[in-house]
Amino acid sequence: MKKSFCLVLLSMVFESFPVLAQVGTDLWVIPTSGKGGKLELLTETAHTLTDRPEYDNQPSFINEYQLVFSAADENGNHDIIVYNFESDKFTNLSKTSDRSEFSPSITDCGMYIAAVVMEEDEKQRIWLYPTSFEPAELLYDDIEPVGYYDWYDNKAAMFVLGEPNKLIYARGRNDLIEIDSAVERSIKKRPKTSEITYLSQPAENQVGVIKSYDIENEKREVYLEGIAGSQDFIWLDRNHLLMASGNEVFIRKYNSPDWESLGIIESNTHENITRMAYSEDQNVLVVAMNRK
Repeated sequence: MKKSFCLVLLSMVFESFPVLAQVGTDLWVIPTSGKGGKLELLTETAHTLTDRPEYDNQPSFINEYQLVFSAADENGNHDIIVYNFESDKFTNLSKTSDRSEFSPSITDCGMYIAAVVMEEDEKQRIWLYPTSFEPAELLYDDIEPVGYYDWYDNKAAMFVLGEPNKLIYARGRNDLIEIDSAVERSIKKRPKTSEITYLSQPAENQVGVIKSYDIENEKREVYLEGIAGSQDFIWLDRNHLLMASGNEVFIRKYNSPDWESLGIIESNTHENITRMAYSEDQNVLVVAMNRK
């Protein structure tokens, strides 16, 4: 796919927003068996993938055997790390002293690892890092500060911080769809659909719900209630989602009334699962957990 098809330049200005302080986190690998609604977690063989005092978080699979994540060095600077499950090796995709990279993911065209970059002047924008290790390129030059995002049709749906926060989809130059303003940090395309799904911002003393906006037909749906206290969900496939509470992982069909437990990750050193990434090819679930 041509590079020009991956890049859509837009012009828009938002108030800058600083990255919040972060606790030490590590990535854990949980082997799985079964698929979709029959997924099982082999929790007894769960183990750490990283084990450092610093921040290792925001995992995302970029193909059947490679994972990317954001990792902080001892100075608090964040880079993109690639882990290869076949070779059991870590590689720096970025190593920058003047900026930090967060939320890496593969673009639809497969040519780039995208990331939200906190730049030297504290602008927070999406940059594209070629998988060929060539210099990074800025995607949307004037859309910032971006917090989180996902992809549909080589264009980004973005959580843009402001007063209020907004979830927007960049359909084209100067053509932004505003999806919602009450939104949490999880922005996920529903597999094999044109839907952008997200966790809504709950009202006081209420639990957020997972909502959907279909880019193609502009249809809105309210799918299901999330789990109290959790800000993160992922789709296993078109029909099943995962969320976590504490060290426990739950599964739910999008039109089912209840979340069902898949198991608890027992650990004396880590607690509170947040971000997750699943590989059907590797039969693993990778989760981020806070260090105690």
